[in-house]
Amino acid sequence: MITLTEKASLKVKEMLAAENKPGMFLRVGVRPGGCSGFTYGMGWDQEMKEGDETFEQHGVKIVVDKDSYLYIKGTEIDYKESMMGGGFSIENPNAIASCGCGSSFKTALAKGKEEKCDD
Repeated sequence: MITLTEKASLKVKEMLAAENKPGMFLRVGVRPGGCSGFTYGMGWDQEMKEGDETFEQHGVKIVVDKDSYLYIKGTEIDYKESMMGGGFSIENPNAIASCGCGSSFKTALAKGKEEKCDD
């Protein structure tokens, strides 16, 4: 399961409303790359793919492709605001290491494709 906190779901709903495209949902996934080996991705989609995992949290439909789900199963997505702005944070119980940027990680099962850090 992928968990979207109430605060994150409110932000996602706000952003989806601005898109003004019925039937859109939040797609979450990972791809090889980043400082630690894998990089998180979040975006809008309207098309389901074979093998997609689907969840609903606080009225938000979340879809994850089957390959990504192996690496982010059990993940919690939150939205945090500070004086510097706001953004989504990802707490992945499968990550054994992550980059300081918070958007790159590796798991015990796979190291991904590490790239040079842009820091």
